[in-house]
Amino acid sequence: MFSTARSPFPACSSFLLASSSLYMFQLTPTVRNLLIANVVFFLLDNLMPGGLGLLALYPVGSQFFQPWQFLTYMFMHGGIGHIFSNMFGLMVFGPLLEQRWGGQRFLTFWLICGLGSGMLYSGLRYYEMNKMRHDIEVFQQDPSDVHLMDFVQNNFKAYAEAYKPNISQLHETPNDQRLIQDILTDMGKAYEGSLNLPMVGASGALFGVLFAFAYLFPNTTLFIFPLPVPVKAKYLVPVYGLYELYSSVNQVPGDNVAHFAHVAGLLVGFVLVMFWERGRKQFY
Repeated sequence: MFSTARSPFPACSSFLLASSSLYMFQLTPTVRNLLIANVVFFLLDNLMPGGLGLLALYPVGSQFFQPWQFLTYMFMHGGIGHIFSNMFGLMVFGPLLEQRWGGQRFLTFWLICGLGSGMLYSGLRYYEMNKMRHDIEVFQQDPSDVHLMDFVQNNFKAYAEAYKPNISQLHETPNDQRLIQDILTDMGKAYEGSLNLPMVGASGALFGVLFAFAYLFPNTTLFIFPLPVPVKAKYLVPVYGLYELYSSVNQVPGDNVAHFAHVAGLLVGFVLVMFWERGRKQFY
């Protein structure tokens, strides 16, 4: 039989970035309130019996999906490292944007980027789940090694090596009904597991903030840990976005990061900043 090693949930996560200016670490009111809210949600999720699981964003079609999750998922995190990296990014890049826009507009921007990221990611997941269900139905109608291979390549390409023994066995014994039934059972489990795999994290909102920062303060020098190499924001953020796009297309086994959600947050931030800052000619 075949199986997949999937994480409990995909997380929006980010590298740690820092500015050369300590001025950026002076917390503004909205940034401080967002930081407090995220920490409170994190503590409640880890201290309450059963946690706050239904606040994570489940795929549309899951029995656990609720519309409010498009908002609440961005206040949920998968661990200390996850919330630390996102809140560190908020503290680094948020204050200057809040000073530029004001607290209300910054909060609006943060929430819109998070909502947009979650919705776009959910749209992709909806397409992926429909494709997986279709591939299962095709295999059920014609249980061949070719259709099993198609299922793996279309849905679990990163785990192709784990499926090779089953594909070879089915090729050698194409009429083994017990093998076929076992494979269908495992396909069903893989589908249900993916359908009930939630996403958490504020990185969709944070990536929107990253774009806004790089657009409005393009010449600010940043460092990316652990490499002490200074890079201007206008170069670092586009490269980071391309890396996330590449990672979303070429995901490797064990990678539980929702890279497309990062790209989606970046795109939403781009659209919003272009609308708000149209005609702007002065940058820093």
